[in-house]
Parts: sequence; C-alpha cells; structure tokens
Amino acid sequence: MARKPDGTWDKSRLPSRHVTEGPERAPHRSYYYAMGLGSREIAQPFVGVASCWNEAAPCNTALMRQAHAAAAGVKAAGATPREFCTITVTDGIAMGHEGMRSSLASRDAIADTVELTMRGHGYDALVGVAGCDKSLPGMMMAMLRLNVPSVFLYGGSIMPGRLDGKDLTVMDVFEGVGAYAAGTMSEERLCELEKHACPGDGACGGQFTANTMACVSEAIGLALPLSSALPATYLDRDAYAVASGEAVVRLIEKNIRPRDICTRKAFENAAVVVAATGGSTNGALHLPAMAHECGIEFTLKDVAEIAARTPYIADLKPGGRFVAKDMGEAGGVPMLLKTLLEGGFLHGDVMTVTGKTLAENLADVVWRDNQDVIRPVSNPLSPTGGVVGLWGSLAPDGGIVKVAGLAHLQHRGPARVFDGEAACFAAVEARDYKEGDVLVIRYEGPRGGPGMREMLSTTAAIYGQGMTNIALITDGRFSGATRGLCVGHVGPEAQLGGPIALIKDGDIISIDAIAGTIDLEVDPIELENRKRHWEPKVTNYGSGAIWKFAHLVGPAHLGAVTHPGFAGETHVYADL
Repeated sequence: MARKPDGTWDKSRLPSRHVTEGPERAPHRSYYYAMGLGSREIAQPFVGVASCWNEAAPCNTALMRQAHAAAAGVKAAGATPREFCTITVTDGIAMGHEGMRSSLASRDAIADTVELTMRGHGYDALVGVAGCDKSLPGMMMAMLRLNVPSVFLYGGSIMPGRLDGKDLTVMDVFEGVGAYAAGTMSEERLCELEKHACPGDGACGGQFTANTMACVSEAIGLALPLSSALPATYLDRDAYAVASGEAVVRLIEKNIRPRDICTRKAFENAAVVVAATGGSTNGALHLPAMAHECGIEFTLKDVAEIAARTPYIADLKPGGRFVAKDMGEAGGVPMLLKTLLEGGFLHGDVMTVTGKTLAENLADVVWRDNQDVIRPVSNPLSPTGGVVGLWGSLAPDGGIVKVAGLAHLQHRGPARVFDGEAACFAAVEARDYKEGDVLVIRYEGPRGGPGMREMLSTTAAIYGQGMTNIALITDGRFSGATRGLCVGHVGPEAQLGGPIALIKDGDIISIDAIAGTIDLEVDPIELENRKRHWEPKVTNYGSGAIWKFAHLVGPAHLGAVTHPGFAGETHVYADL
C-alpha cells in the first residue's frame, strides 16, 4: 500500500479506515484526539505494537522497554503506533504443579487476544514483542492468522549465571533438586545455585523453547536478521526494536504480508534450524500450529524428516557447552544460516521482513573461524539433527525425543506406569524406580492433562540423581531444558484411548532413536481386551479456560491447535 505523492497515505484498503475515515467515524476519532493524537496521526496507518510484558518472570520484564522503542520506530517511519499488552504464562514458574496446565493453553490465548485486539480496533499492521516459551509462537500465530504486515521481535535471553567460575542456567537449579534428593548436594549448595543462576532480565539462556523459537523467527523470515542475538539486558537491543518498527511500515508500503513470507519452504527452513541447533522438541508442536494458521500442512512427521537430513552444528546447552549470549557473540542466527545455506540445507529464495530474500540477507555474512559455538556443516557435532521422531505400536501418531548430546539412544525395559506427573515425581524423589525402567507418564496430553504439561521437574530430578540407564515416555511435553532419553508427544494420547493408556507395569517397551521406533511388546489381542475395559479419565477441570482448551484442542502431532485455521477461513482480516 504505497503512500500518495504528497507523503500522505491512501487508507482505502487498510483496516483502520473503518475507525478513522468519513463523517460517520467522528465518534471514533474523538477517542484518538482524547489520547493526544492529531489529525495527521489519525490519517496514518495504525500499527499495533503488542507486548507480552509482565512481572511473572524475568523473560518478560524487559519487553515494555523494547515495545516503546518499536513504537518510536513506527512513528519515525510515518505511521501511528498503538501499544497493547497480552498475557504470558512462564513455564519456569508454572513448572511442576497445576499451573503448568495453563502453559500451552496460553499460546492460543495469546494468539486469540492479539487477534481480538487487532480486529476490534482496526489496526493495519503488527509488531509483536515476546520473550517466553509460548508467547513466541503465540505471537507469530496471530501474525499468520491476521495476515497484516508484521514483524516479530524477541525480547532477548538472560545472561548466564556464574558460580565458582562456571556458567549456570535455570536447568542447573532444576537438576540440583534431583541431586539434593539423591543426597549428593547440600541444601546450602542448592540455595547458592538458585541465587546465582538467573542474574537479570531475559528468557532462559540455553537452547530451550524460547531461544529455539527465537531462532525460528529469523529463519522463517518474520524477524530482522540478528535481532535475537543480544541478551535482554543490553540496551543495544532497542536499536533492533526501532528498526522493527521502521521495517513494518515499509512492509505496509510494499504490501508484504506474513503469508507471503511463511511459505512451505520457509517452514522447512525453520525446521532445519530447530534441528541444527539441538532445539526444543516443542518446535515440533509450534511449527505445525503456525502452519495451520496459513493453510500449510506441516506436521511432526515433516519436522522429523527434515531433522533426519540436517546436521547438528550449534554446540548449545543443554546438550552442548554454550548459551544464547555466546551464540549471539559468535554471529548469531545469520552465521548459522550462512553455513546451512552454503551447505545446501536451506531455501535461499524465500522472502523475509527486510523485503529481501534470505540469501540476499546473508550475502555479506562472513564465516568466522574464531568461534566454537557454531560449526561449519562440513564438521558437525553429529550428521543428523538434534531431534528425532519415533513411530511404532506404542505411538501410531508419533512421538519425539531430543537427542542432541545424548549417548543413550536405544533402550528396552519394563514399564513403570504413572497416571500423571505428580505420582512419577514422588517415586523419583523417593528413588522408587530401578535402573533399566521405562517410566510412563500418561494422561498428560492436550486433552487428558488437560494442557499437555512439561515434565522438566521429573526429568531434571532423574538427571540430578545421576541415573542414565533409564527412559521416560509421556503423552505430555518436555522442556527444551530436558535431557536424557525422554520421549514426548506420544500419540494418540491416553485420554483418547491410545496405546499408552493400555500399558501395565512390567510390559516391555522398546525405544530406538536411531531407527526411529517405539514399540509396546504386548500381543495385540491382549491390548484389545484391555481396551474393552478402559475408560477416559475424569479431570478436575469442569469449567473455565482449561476446560475450554481441553474440549477444543486437537492432537499434538498436528500442533495441538484449537480452531479450524485456514481450512475454516472465510475471510482474511487484512482485506476487510
């Protein structure tokens, strides 16, 4: 949508015309005059600047500052910013208790509330600022759903904590709980860990879900190159916020929209980056959900197939040595993308929010040999990606495991079954399990949880106890900080009567992350007999937001989405 020769805007095709143009909109304009806008600002495009700021956790506390900077960029470029906030549920605080049922539901609530705000007020474009796990995909889902010109901005990672000359992340504290339970760490030492692990603003520093999805935002083309590199506490980040505000105005002028950017090829690029960085298994949940918004079929199977042919090249925690700050200093996502593109693993011809293709954005990026975080594709940490999809009699719809830095890739052992994470955590805390067991946590899926909780408290406790010859499977999720042979997203979930619902203690389960298989070694006739006596679980959520989520949500391998998406679309908001 080009400006007129005199520098003013033609709003005849922009959504904000419905609230700013013509005599009948005088009452609407009066509200804007009340907020200090003049006639010139009212005649410009309205850009929503959505922030997930709150004081729930350090992931979000630096977002308001950056949203203000993005608004300044919008204003400098000749459009009118309108700031608003939406929610965030922060996994680090929600983890290990009933609050975690709110986490995945918050992703869709973020997308919904941003959509409703944009629709209700007729905004023409969107800058989305997010910092915590579900807020990143939630914000990008809203962009793809609305299809107005949009730029995403990550709020930045936390600085690494330091204790005894070593870097720390919150993962060390979760694992410290297990070490304390095992008697190998004192309470005093655990207190030292908790006081030093998180030194200020920013999202978790390892390649957990937030940083995984931040890398995705650049790889898929919705964020400016290098915008996810700097930690949240660096005021230099504000320059990227200003640039994001300016960029979205250029996108309005050129009428470049998110669905022009997020093509099938772009989603493939995003999956490559999840695999190459040893990223969170949650990437295989959020990429399908984002694709669902714009009519692209992209499932857990697609993510797994791409990971199987992608080299793992970023040496990041929890499987590796470095944190997000280190990756930023090593050249960030552009450096990673450069070697992947030159190696033939990326599509370079996809559009991005710069108005240039990915290849054009990377043309001047020079490989640096003086860094150890990102390896060239010719010398990977492993020849295949950091996540693996599994299918078999136990998971007909699939499951996923993070294998980055993992030596224990095959396991066969007896099941130890728990209906819910709390029962399993209690057994682990009491060391009431055996080497070689396969711990099964079920009724934690999207419907059965409800909410598909993450199991970091349990997996970290196991790791902290020093137990490695063990496996854990669940129809719930794992944090990006989880390490060990932990298979999540097992589907169909228990609440739908999937095979995981029929397992009994002592059943033999076989997991092979090399072959990509997961099987329950029980006669199918016996399983059919068990199925006849099975009934779904009655949950504690008979009303409210969690009940609503449980009744709307679909299966994990398709993104655990809560509405028909593109398939049910009868209009695109941007064209109203």
